[in-house]
Amino acid sequence: MRDRTKESVGMVDPSLLLRPEAVYDDKPVATFRDYTIDENDPIRERVRRTYYTMHTNMTYDFVQSKMAKWLSFNHFKATMKEALYKMNELIDESDPDLDLPNIVHAFQTAERIRQDHPNDDWFHLIGLVHDVGKVMAFYDEPQWCVVGDTFPVGCKWGKHIVYGDDSFKGNPDTYNPKYNTENGIYQPKCGIENLIMSWGHDEYLYRVLLHNKSKFPIEGLWMIRYHSFYPWHAGGDYQHLAKEDDEKIKEAVTLFNQYDLYTKCTDIPDIEALWPYYEGLIEKYIPGVLEW
Repeated sequence: MRDRTKESVGMVDPSLLLRPEAVYDDKPVATFRDYTIDENDPIRERVRRTYYTMHTNMTYDFVQSKMAKWLSFNHFKATMKEALYKMNELIDESDPDLDLPNIVHAFQTAERIRQDHPNDDWFHLIGLVHDVGKVMAFYDEPQWCVVGDTFPVGCKWGKHIVYGDDSFKGNPDTYNPKYNTENGIYQPKCGIENLIMSWGHDEYLYRVLLHNKSKFPIEGLWMIRYHSFYPWHAGGDYQHLAKEDDEKIKEAVTLFNQYDLYTKCTDIPDIEALWPYYEGLIEKYIPGVLEW
């Protein structure tokens, strides 16, 4: 397998750009682009193609294959700081306003959380590391199974999956009676944590943190695992599979996402000056050399 840690990888992360859910209707128009199809707009077209490719290929069996591949945790070893530094080479090409490495967004998110929640140091570190699962892109993973909104596989596609009314037509699970009913392979009210999610950086980092025995509270792990699950926490889909206690997950993710979505700006934090503080948090919550 080719190690691309020294190369720059351009990422199309639609979840950072386009938010159609009603819960965001009161945000300034300029904050997010919409999902209107416009063949003359290269950003919109690139985002649309990313989602269509994702939704065509993201089958139940495909997710199982990615779990088998990545959950062996034998791709590389690195400290969390080293993994974060890899993000210096990661430019999010989906962003029309910023041409900055992903690590800058990470520090912007972390510092805004630190400002509003000074006593929750674990929350600061969650803000810093939340996108580091995108390191999969340096190991030949296509963009469409690293970034973007997530959703469960093994049941009917949710109504609020972006482009979902058309983009799943090429996915064989759409026509498989085992997977295309409301419940699919799941029991009603089975709980969000029992759903098999589409493969991407959220699920991968969550599993990395578990495997390496991180010391984050459960709320932090929920934030990592479900921050891109917009069809549920913003769109209201999949409630028939959620249990009552899952509202706690939704509350945690919603709290985090206000910082993930609304901290992008051209003000670049002094990353080198901030590192000593965050190195201390890494040592406290996810120390040492990690298996990825």
